[in-house]
Amino acid sequence: MAKRRKIEHVLIVDDEEVVRKGISRALANRNIHATEALNGKEALARLQTRSFDLVLLDIKMEDMDGIEVLQQIRRDDPEANVVMITGYPTIATAVHCTKLGALDYLTKPFSLDDLDAALNKVHNKKAVEGESTPARPGIKQDSAKRLIVGQSPPMRKIFEKIARVAPTESSVLISGESGTGKELVARAIHANSNRKDMEFVAVDCSALVETLLESELFGHVKGSFTGAHQTKHGLFELANHGTFFFDEITNLSLKIQAKLLRVIQEREFMKVGDQHRIKLDVRIIAASNTPLPEAIRNGTFREDLFYRLSVVPLELPPLRNRREDIPLLIEHFLEKLSRKMKKPTPTISPEAVGVLKQYPWPGNVRELEHAIERILILEDTDIIQERNLPSYIIQRQGDLQIFPEDPITLEELEKKYIAFVLKKTKGKKIEAARILGINRKTLSAKIKKYGLQ
Repeated sequence: MAKRRKIEHVLIVDDEEVVRKGISRALANRNIHATEALNGKEALARLQTRSFDLVLLDIKMEDMDGIEVLQQIRRDDPEANVVMITGYPTIATAVHCTKLGALDYLTKPFSLDDLDAALNKVHNKKAVEGESTPARPGIKQDSAKRLIVGQSPPMRKIFEKIARVAPTESSVLISGESGTGKELVARAIHANSNRKDMEFVAVDCSALVETLLESELFGHVKGSFTGAHQTKHGLFELANHGTFFFDEITNLSLKIQAKLLRVIQEREFMKVGDQHRIKLDVRIIAASNTPLPEAIRNGTFREDLFYRLSVVPLELPPLRNRREDIPLLIEHFLEKLSRKMKKPTPTISPEAVGVLKQYPWPGNVRELEHAIERILILEDTDIIQERNLPSYIIQRQGDLQIFPEDPITLEELEKKYIAFVLKKTKGKKIEAARILGINRKTLSAKIKKYGLQ
């Protein structure tokens, strides 16, 4: 008999505070940590930062009803455990929720026995999954069984470093090309740390508007600037006692870098427009696809902040340096994406795998995942052959040679490939960035660097 896997963390979504607090107390008595969300949008935001063993979801809410939230949760994670709650029960609603993938249905006011029955359903489902799910080489990313997949020597070294650094409180600096999985590694460190039951908050520094960044990070008080109609909690406050992940940290301005350095040194911060200091207990993980020593030499990154962040450096290998992981990654993405699309998982021929292993993957693992997704969408086949692969991968002649007869530098190869993709997409940067597995801002920087039009 499989050992029951413990429920550790539950998300409660209800616009009635008395209901949230009552369930939280009941779960606390069962040694289960509860996180509360007062509406659907807040719930979906929390689900982006971490996974939960169970979501208790009210149906009647103002901004988004529970049915909409359930559909979004199931689209993002088909394996999520969701139990619906309502004060207006009907058989039709119960049947509809079940068809959409809800595990159970509780009617307000429900008893502790009803709650225990729902928890037992999750326990039993986890036990079955534990028996039926084969082990895959990799490392735990979070409680939703997601993995960083790999068994090559470079990845085994990364797994060893994650295992050593995760239980500590040290800051970690993750470097590597776009698409190598820097955020996955950050989440793995958090999931295997003593802070795993607290929040993991990720911010993409390249996606935030500079003028709003300070308010986003630190929050602001009502009336502190034009448009500040109410007090706002910042991301640091949300991450307190948890882990804060800065992705593409080189995009922070020198002004924000100075404020971040002070936060790390003093372990406290103030909201914009406030004089009250808030104590901060947070672990900082940062990532960059630009070498920070180079940014320091260029005068765009503070050297003292670099030393604060890089207590433990982790450099992720590009996919071309761990080609033996490609078949395993292909299998992983075929299973994951087929399940998401609710279609049978195809197999892939050895010849097609061979082509994918030889391709240079400038967009790394993210580009590989996008390539598999494109195949599943466009190709209707039980066995993926070489002819089913995207044309830009199987092309051997013309604009791009995967292995040129005369060796060239990696920068020259990257320039040629970006030019090739831009030509194929007729200059559409959004489409080109998606194929390359990088964001549009990174693509624009590379276009400028190489003088491409």
